Amino acid sequence: MDLSGKVGVVTGSGRGLGLAYARALAARGAAVVVNDVDAAAAGSAVKEIVAAGGRAVAEVAAVGETETAERLVDRAVSEFGRLDVMCTNAGILRDRVLWKMSDDDFDAVLRVHLRGTFTCVRAAVRHMREREGGGRVIVAGSPAGQRGNFGQTNYAAAKAGIAAMVRTWAMECAKAGVTVNAVVPNAATEMTKTIPAFAPHIEALEQDGVPLPASLRQGVGFGTAEDVAGLVVYLASDASAGVTGQCIGIGGDKLSLWSHPQEISVAFREGGWRAEDIATAWPTTVGARPETYGIPAPDLG
Repeated sequence: MDLSGKVGVVTGSGRGLGLAYARALAARGAAVVVNDVDAAAAGSAVKEIVAAGGRAVAEVAAVGETETAERLVDRAVSEFGRLDVMCTNAGILRDRVLWKMSDDDFDAVLRVHLRGTFTCVRAAVRHMREREGGGRVIVAGSPAGQRGNFGQTNYAAAKAGIAAMVRTWAMECAKAGVTVNAVVPNAATEMTKTIPAFAPHIEALEQDGVPLPASLRQGVGFGTAEDVAGLVVYLASDASAGVTGQCIGIGGDKLSLWSHPQEISVAFREGGWRAEDIATAWPTTVGARPETYGIPAPDLG
């Protein structure tokens, strides 16, 4: 997994998962543009990477607008000569139940996650197509975008949209040799600290260095940010050239592939379906085994 000569941008990489991704890419030889809205965090990340022998620069900006996306690509090209990997990780949360969620709560999350992913990937792919050297697009998915999650209308909508964009972009970018995949992480982050089942284990890990138990790492597939970074390295490498259009889950000791939406049950009626016909047929045909929804609560035994 030698990434020497490759150049990547990682958005939201001042801390957390993004920092783990940036460190891992740099450790394998890639030059990295670290992006964050927090100048101190971005600067600290760069210092850490450089001190470890890597190459990195910071670009402080909030993702969402086209100008930021173009700045990130331009910085990669001006500093390192090219861009091979765009990894969109930046995100925010504004969790509220539906009836309490404001327009600003909704718009802010979609601006960073959905629009930020779109603008950054668009700018990166334009460069990759012009350079005619292929490339790697790695975006951040979430179980919430696959299944929904209580109190996360905005976040789940954004992540579901990102999954749909991945499948679309994989088709559109194939001819240019650009692969597009989503990482669906399950890791100790600021967000998962708010989950009561995870909170004490994350606190013990961060404060006392106590490893996460097997009930989390294997039973739930929940781990550290560093556990996720290996997938990002793989997807950035030449070894993943045949992998595109996928939503890939990773956490702790677990690696998984999320299914794409598809018809799972069908019924036909000559002449079509009136409302009364649907009501009669539903319980024994297409509605006999309805789909579940929501992220299941972790079972820690």
